[in-house]
Amino acid sequence: MRHDELIAKVRERAELPDRSSAERATRAVLSTLAERIPEGLADHLAAQLPAQLAESIRERVSSPAGSDERRGSGERFDLTAFAGRVAWRAGVPEDAALRESAAVFEVLDAAIAPEEMEKLARVLPTDIRTLLPVARADITEA
Repeated sequence: MRHDELIAKVRERAELPDRSSAERATRAVLSTLAERIPEGLADHLAAQLPAQLAESIRERVSSPAGSDERRGSGERFDLTAFAGRVAWRAGVPEDAALRESAAVFEVLDAAIAPEEMEKLARVLPTDIRTLLPVARADITEA
């Protein structure tokens, strides 16, 4: 799926007022997701996204030791923390962050290979999995 198409679908599904809001929401969700999932899965997801959005998953951050580290490596946090991080990044209230996250996940489900979305569903805890489309949310953890 092309970048413009993906952002347009997020905008439509999340009922956002403009393209920049949809872009901000998508990047916020992808960045937060990258912190929560294993590095290898993040790489596989990024490879299937348009380059402009893949960077949200592949970003590097400075570590306390002064080196650049991967954004995340399966950090454990729950839905409340997920919503809080998305809200902070997108500059929206947490209820809007949850709605926007669900819209992004719905669009990702159409844009990413089904087997990768199944892997994603398996690594997410049950509470975050509630943001996924119903068919994916019902997958049990491995």
